[in-house]
Amino acid sequence: MKRIMQWVLAAILIIICGVCVITCCGSEDDNPVVSPTDDSSQFVTLSEAVPDVILEIRYYGTYNFVGTRIDGYEEPTALLTRQAADSLKAVNEDVKAQGYRLKIYDAYRPQKGVDHFVRWAQDLEDTKMKPYFYPDLDKSVLFEQEYIMEKSGHTRGSTVDLTLFDMATEKELDMGGTFDWFGPESHPDFCGNPDTGEYTGDNSKSSATPKSSITEQQFKNRMILRRAMLAHGFKPLDTEWWHFTLRDEPFPDTYFTFPVKQLNK
Repeated sequence: MKRIMQWVLAAILIIICGVCVITCCGSEDDNPVVSPTDDSSQFVTLSEAVPDVILEIRYYGTYNFVGTRIDGYEEPTALLTRQAADSLKAVNEDVKAQGYRLKIYDAYRPQKGVDHFVRWAQDLEDTKMKPYFYPDLDKSVLFEQEYIMEKSGHTRGSTVDLTLFDMATEKELDMGGTFDWFGPESHPDFCGNPDTGEYTGDNSKSSATPKSSITEQQFKNRMILRRAMLAHGFKPLDTEWWHFTLRDEPFPDTYFTFPVKQLNK
């Protein structure tokens, strides 16, 4: 009888241990540890947060300075932090009252996308898109002149590249230059003073031969976008008229890694 009781107790212990192992394993599967840089919980899909925006995600397609889809862009969508999306919604309402809509070229950019840019810039033989985006530059200067960098504000999730769409003409507003043009012609102060909104026509910074310029109306169009973005909490970049970052961005030191695709929330 004593031996039988020992067998029963042993069997019970084995069962208890097995249950514990299964429970522990199950807990790990149900609650995986997520790296802070891979955590998209504070991001939103921009077209859901601001339904009126038009998306033309250049890095999902091939019409960009690399000439191919960029790593990390799994779907043609745009993501932003909740705070940046809320501010952009206010911008959208502002420009809608003026007869425009926002057109988005890029928003959150995963680190692997930035890494792709770096690899491309290091390959000096790959210049197939030079005529379209950097005809006046030698590719070897892209790092030196900071057109390509190893870190990007886009990766922190509160930066957006955009333009205006004219609802009357059903065309993009003429900004006098294309998105991602590498050159001084893209600077907000090209041919004018962005702080005062005054057009000067000063094209002395142009590196083209002969020197290129933009018209007074094209400069004014850039200022319409700039004023709306600054009025609702964004700050500009002094080398790109289309680039703005939320002034009080929530993750100023975090460079995220999750891919660009529709968020499942």
